[in-house]
Amino acid sequence: MSTHENISQRGQVMEDVTESIIHDNLWIKILFGMIFGIVAGLLLSPYGGAIITADPSAAGQIAEWIALPGKLFLGLIQMVVIPLVICSIILGINSSRNLEFVKNISIALLPYFLATTALAVSIGIFLVQWIRPGDGFSEEFVTNMLNSGAATDTLPDYNLTDLTIPQRLLNLLPTNIAQAELDRNMLQIVVASALAGVALLSLPERSAEPLIKLSVSVQMLTMKIIGWAMHIAPYAVFSLLCDILIRTGFDALGSIGLYFITVLAGLACVMVMYMLIAVILGKRSLFGFLGGIREAQLIAFSTSSSGATMPVSISVAEEHLRVKPSVSRFVVPLGATINMDGTALYQAVAALFLCQVFGIELGTPEILLLLITTIGASIGTPATPGVGIVVLATILSGIGVPPEGIALILGVDRLLDMCRTTVNVTGDLTACVVMDRFVS
Repeated sequence: MSTHENISQRGQVMEDVTESIIHDNLWIKILFGMIFGIVAGLLLSPYGGAIITADPSAAGQIAEWIALPGKLFLGLIQMVVIPLVICSIILGINSSRNLEFVKNISIALLPYFLATTALAVSIGIFLVQWIRPGDGFSEEFVTNMLNSGAATDTLPDYNLTDLTIPQRLLNLLPTNIAQAELDRNMLQIVVASALAGVALLSLPERSAEPLIKLSVSVQMLTMKIIGWAMHIAPYAVFSLLCDILIRTGFDALGSIGLYFITVLAGLACVMVMYMLIAVILGKRSLFGFLGGIREAQLIAFSTSSSGATMPVSISVAEEHLRVKPSVSRFVVPLGATINMDGTALYQAVAALFLCQVFGIELGTPEILLLLITTIGASIGTPATPGVGIVVLATILSGIGVPPEGIALILGVDRLLDMCRTTVNVTGDLTACVVMDRFVS
């Protein structure tokens, strides 16, 4: 069987996964799952309706069982996301079999990603400094929240080290790829995958064919598993939202509601920025663009993982937006790891919000340093649910905010994680239409 036949089979699997999502009206089911999850969580919460029990301990046990489908769903996604990213990057680079094309699109794409991320962080900094959602918190409230340890067990098991800039540059290259996978260091994995892809592209086609075939097979396998996982996505969304709201209820939503609104406002501004870019630079119809990316956005919202959404994003880019496969299969896998505008905005807003809560005033130099740090931190954020909160802890330690302050915002982090992942995926698809026009 030739490489082209194998790649055609991969395309068929990708199409089957996407078609099953669209024809099953999965996005409608996910919306209903979200609505029912919020309602049920508030009704069952001892801090809300408490129709079963007002005992927080008993409610926590109920929440643990309700969260089971969601945890299984996330486990399936996390199981396949690393091999999916590796194979997608290798195949994306080799899809054109043109080293000059890869060079041209890389030169255009990386500055584009950095520019949009810088704009997103700037929007977040402006809004949080203007709205100031952290002002007005009493010292007693902050102390009680920190001492309660609320939701601290929900932090993902992911470690970040405080490195200097030269050390970070050296750390881009994985000396042990197995350790990079164990640590879920997605930036190292992306660098290694890109190097492997370029090296394969430099080899004669006959020599590169066995590894390309292996990458195609692994990608088909991971997409099939993701396709299975998608069938329980509505139940997962219901269970995860219900779980977090049972544990926090109205209290968490009310106490940090202004912070929640600030982040959502920032994400909405970034979405408007993407629309303008798609219309002005991509020369696309606004409603055509928004209608074309709807399925990818809903899957991103339900999975909280741009990596898991990757097959649908590629299919949407090619089938609905008519982007060339050589562009979509290069831009989407790369963007899923280093184009994290929604995550970067969230981290900037959260950091400054907590500065306001703890009474720490940052001057212009410190805010500029925060902007640069946030951009750098977001580039290496794993494309898996919940890790952005751990990256935030690293940023906070650099500006003198107690990392324990994260307990203040964990109650609404699941909802914001779903929203910022949707923005991240929209950014990848916006990049696709721009690169499709300017890079040939």
